[in-house]
Amino acid sequence: MNDFKDEDFENKIKNEDVSVIQFSASWCMPCKNLIPIMNKFSDEYKDKAGFYYADIEDGGINTGSAAGIRGVPTVIIYKKGVEVDRKVGGAPESHMKEFLDKNI
Repeated sequence: MNDFKDEDFENKIKNEDVSVIQFSASWCMPCKNLIPIMNKFSDEYKDKAGFYYADIEDGGINTGSAAGIRGVPTVIIYKKGVEVDRKVGGAPESHMKEFLDKNI
């Protein structure tokens, strides 16, 4: 997964066919548990989507606010910068795979 900064939304997310952003916070345990799962999928789907990690209290604060993030972790899938789906809360690997397969 790539570290996400707010300026990446204009520079990358709006230009990519499919982007997956994990909005998280450094203090969030479910977020930390999701990172290795998302890193695995980042490798698995590398030809189909860009994967990003956005800390809502650091580099992704404005994008997280604009997306209406209310709880972390929240994973949002974008197509050319337009949200197509989101999953809020920690999820087992199998549920995350279903979510990604449905949207990518």
